[in-house]
Amino acid sequence: MIWFEDLKRHDVGLVGGKNASLGEMVQALQGEGVKVPPGFATSADAFRGYMKANALDVVIAAELEKLASAKKSLSETGRAIRTAILEGDWPEATTHAILEAYRALGKRVGSDDPAVAVRSSATAEDLPDASFAGQQETFLNVRGESALLEACRRCYASLFTDRAITYRKLKGFDHDQVALSVGVQQMVRADTGGAGVMFSIDTETGFDKVVMISAAWGLGENVVQGAVNPDEYQVFKPFLGNHKLVPILEKRLGSKERKMIYAGATSGETRNVPTSKAERASFVLSDAEIVELARQAVTIERHYGQPMDMEWARDGGTGTIYIVQARPETVQSRVAAGAIKTYSVKAKGEPLLAGLAVGDAAVTGTVCLIENARDIDKFIDGAVLVTSTTDPDWVPIMKRAAAIVTDHGGRTSHAAIVSRELGLPAIVGTGNATEILHDDQEITVSCAEGEDGMVYAGFSEIKVAELSSDKIPATRTKVMVNLANPAAASRWWRLPADGVGLARMEFVINTAVKVHPMALVCFDELRDKAARAEIETLTKGYDDKTEYFVEHLARGLSRIAAVFYPKPAIIRMSDFKTNEYADLLGGHQFEPDEKNPMIGFRGASRYYSDRYREGFALECRAIRRLRDEMGFDNVIVMIPFCRTPEEADHVLKVMAENGLKRGEGGLEAYVMCEIPSNVVLAAEFAKRFDGFSIGSNDLTQLTLGIDRDSEELAPLFQESNPAVLWMIRTVIAEAHKAGVKVGLCGQAPSNDPRFARHLVEFGIDSISVTPDSFLAVKENVAKAEQKDSHKAASKQ
Repeated sequence: MIWFEDLKRHDVGLVGGKNASLGEMVQALQGEGVKVPPGFATSADAFRGYMKANALDVVIAAELEKLASAKKSLSETGRAIRTAILEGDWPEATTHAILEAYRALGKRVGSDDPAVAVRSSATAEDLPDASFAGQQETFLNVRGESALLEACRRCYASLFTDRAITYRKLKGFDHDQVALSVGVQQMVRADTGGAGVMFSIDTETGFDKVVMISAAWGLGENVVQGAVNPDEYQVFKPFLGNHKLVPILEKRLGSKERKMIYAGATSGETRNVPTSKAERASFVLSDAEIVELARQAVTIERHYGQPMDMEWARDGGTGTIYIVQARPETVQSRVAAGAIKTYSVKAKGEPLLAGLAVGDAAVTGTVCLIENARDIDKFIDGAVLVTSTTDPDWVPIMKRAAAIVTDHGGRTSHAAIVSRELGLPAIVGTGNATEILHDDQEITVSCAEGEDGMVYAGFSEIKVAELSSDKIPATRTKVMVNLANPAAASRWWRLPADGVGLARMEFVINTAVKVHPMALVCFDELRDKAARAEIETLTKGYDDKTEYFVEHLARGLSRIAAVFYPKPAIIRMSDFKTNEYADLLGGHQFEPDEKNPMIGFRGASRYYSDRYREGFALECRAIRRLRDEMGFDNVIVMIPFCRTPEEADHVLKVMAENGLKRGEGGLEAYVMCEIPSNVVLAAEFAKRFDGFSIGSNDLTQLTLGIDRDSEELAPLFQESNPAVLWMIRTVIAEAHKAGVKVGLCGQAPSNDPRFARHLVEFGIDSISVTPDSFLAVKENVAKAEQKDSHKAASKQ
């Protein structure tokens, strides 16, 4: 028998990957705060000795020959081999060694018959990279010498489960090359505590700056097997070295409807029982425990030099958290860095529809036509969603769609914005998609052909090419990205962007908070009974209902600020229109009924108004928490729709009253340039703010007097109109005179290379676009800068 502290990671051939890794952590990491329960491992030689002593090699070879010649089925073969192994007798020397080690373990932990976990750890000599993960059995709460020997026997037998036999055949391993080590480890009483899984990388996107933790009550098998919906936590790794910060980006409460506990004192059997209402409503881990676990994950990852997949358990008696398993993560860590996909459509069918393209992807799929939000439960996963228009109620099924096609809407519509955030191709404003297309129709949706999105009949051939970010040209002009959806933000982390140029706070409020802030401030005065009941449910567990708003908003924004940290993340304070605010839970009571909310009570005017001032204070609290308590000092605050310098003074005063004083702690404040007065009075605004961000949609709308959502006037809505270009050129010049930065948020630089050239000629400092447009904008800006350089050189 070999004690864990005598093993290292290179001993895979001796004790298998699982036990070698436990030994490595005991040897190298216990002094760094990683806690591993004590234990020992049997060797691969002990397994071979058991096989030889019971003449099992002959039995196994004969049974496998019958399987190969189809004389027996897989299940019959596996059952026969396992039975033969279970009926074998232990060699005396092996029995003595196992029991002596078990007794020694008992002395270490202060028990005559300690409860232990007995885990299989497969190994293959000369094949050190074979993991055999999940193929063999584990037995928990094993107590007593006879029970231990029987559990070890059952581990040996599990080397020939049906799935293990199949796995080895698929991987090309000879069965006689594989041996098995048994790990015997002090039992962590997670049955009365909790357990789960942890990764030192985002398993969905490969984002390497987060730790992902799943947690459930009871033993961890339910989490590993996917039998429960666990709590889920995300922690930002770069801040874990600062013990003053609590960088928890996400806490999602799982239903955790059952938990696994021990079925008997010595049987090693387990059973599932329902969790209590209190357990379902509570997080398994406290914030301090989440951060402690994440620190252990970072320590383990640093030691192994690669992203890791770990299992952890918390003892219900002592509260101590242990790492019970660690192995390399093998999926996202192997994705090529910087890979960016481009799409092209070949063998096109008959063109059916055209509209505005959102994104640059192309997909095939069958139509699922839904015209009313009340019917969204009829949506078929993976279908192309075809509808008249969308609003936030549709987001749950939009995430499950292959693509989206709408009758109405422009590039700034809900369907377009959400599709970009989710990375889905969409075609909006087709006019008659719901009339032309029908359920179950096979179509191709192409956004890979420029501004116009096309729907073709049938399934076309789609070719996907991957470009390395190494080939993206460098530019003097910073190119940033617009993000709004926290859940989709990290999928863009590989883009070599210069930061987040626009994060829309209102989107986070709408998706993560859902409640009007004033309905929380004035909850006792809320008249809407249905809204009161729903808010009570959402804020359960919060003594102060406003804390619900602050916590959820701060965490949602943190996931956006984290993506490109330490590069800047410019967060625009909420810019709902009054009708949109009213649609939040409890909102109707606190919003006026306006005929033209687009130019009504919105933006800066709300922040110092008695009608919303306390709501804005909650937004400020969330930003302060984001910067001061979570550590995101890269966050820049931006004020939208600020009509006059005097209004700017009012807003900055209210911000300072709520702990956000421009200049303190490095805090910068920007202003949106989207109203002609922002340009006319640019010199005055520049005295009050650190930067301008040109909102090309509103600035074009208000300069030309065009409703940007008007389908009739759409041909006239041009950011490249000379009047709009004059506005842009003027504000850039005035900002630079004052030593203030200026950027632009909008799609025009990707849709129109000439517009990008104008911005470069005007000396814009940065351009921020949706992630799907990043590559096109980078290329357009690089070409524009090259032409600008040639022009400057020719003048000399």
